[in-house]
Amino acid sequence: MSPGQPRTVSESGFSMIEMLVSLLITLTISGALLGLLFANTTTSRTTPEVVDLQQRARAAQEILTRDLYLAGAGIDLGPGAGPLHQFFAPILPRRGGLQPDPYNSARTDAITLIYVPSPSSQATLLTPLSSGADLRVQLWPNCRTDPLCGLAAGSSIVVFDRLEHADMFTVTDVFTDSARLRSWQAAHAPFSYSAGAVVAEVESHTFYLDSQARQLRHFDGYLTDIPVVDDVVGVDFEYVGDPDPPRLPRPSAGVANCLYDASGAYWGGLTTIGTDGGSLAVLPLALFRDGPWCGDGENRFDADLLRIRKVKVTLRMQVGNDMMRGQSGDYANAGRSRSAARSLPDYSLTFEVAPRNMGWRR
Repeated sequence: MSPGQPRTVSESGFSMIEMLVSLLITLTISGALLGLLFANTTTSRTTPEVVDLQQRARAAQEILTRDLYLAGAGIDLGPGAGPLHQFFAPILPRRGGLQPDPYNSARTDAITLIYVPSPSSQATLLTPLSSGADLRVQLWPNCRTDPLCGLAAGSSIVVFDRLEHADMFTVTDVFTDSARLRSWQAAHAPFSYSAGAVVAEVESHTFYLDSQARQLRHFDGYLTDIPVVDDVVGVDFEYVGDPDPPRLPRPSAGVANCLYDASGAYWGGLTTIGTDGGSLAVLPLALFRDGPWCGDGENRFDADLLRIRKVKVTLRMQVGNDMMRGQSGDYANAGRSRSAARSLPDYSLTFEVAPRNMGWRR
């Protein structure tokens, strides 16, 4: 351009091809950004639910592990010293306490665990205990000067002997040197115990699946029945134990029980179970429904329950929001989600616990 010549300005715009290319680039970038935004939104919605599933499973595992670990713990003084499975079955595959499942039943979704806490009140009967009789105990050194050895109104106790009988009671009233009891056997009178039978504070913990409410619940055997964890859609208890028949409880000479006749000969009728090469055997539920039966009344139990040494637990949890549950076999209860990205399959957790007291004197 020569000096002084007027400047020319081009009035031409973008060509159609340039516009299309520009639009394509814009749409590509926008689509990528929207995809990232959608993925981030989905993650932000599902992450809290994943965390909740895992936390609920962990809470249930911790509670069950604690009581499973203590199951069978007995007293540490006197003639009844040692684990409870020397005398009666402290692990039951059913609901126990008041209004229990039938003694000859066994369920995969319920378990009752019994143990003597530490410290606890421990003594023996001073006078016989039969239906309607008040409790009087023999003072042990650990009782000091307390005529009831620390028992108070509201205490849960177990009374048992060396013949396989055991009964649970709640202390309802306390007097100067005696206590009034309420038996946990609603349909039968408790067994009549002789002086010298063992008395101890006890804890009973029943865990079971309420399939209608979808809850793992806990029952203390007497009054309190509360939910432990919500949105539980599956609970499975499996048992592993001693392949050899139980040899305890063994009564005194001249007395028979469910395992020995009066001459001391073993008549339990139980056989050795195959182990598939291991030291323990799988104990199917059918084994706990066929006897021989030990104990009395509603507290009867299959002698094979004395074999239990380990419990395997499987929990299945679901997400509470049905908009995050799909309709495939991954869900115990189908939901309304139509997007795999926004669906969370049921969460399963399996663990094993070997109660520390149940392996004693195998």
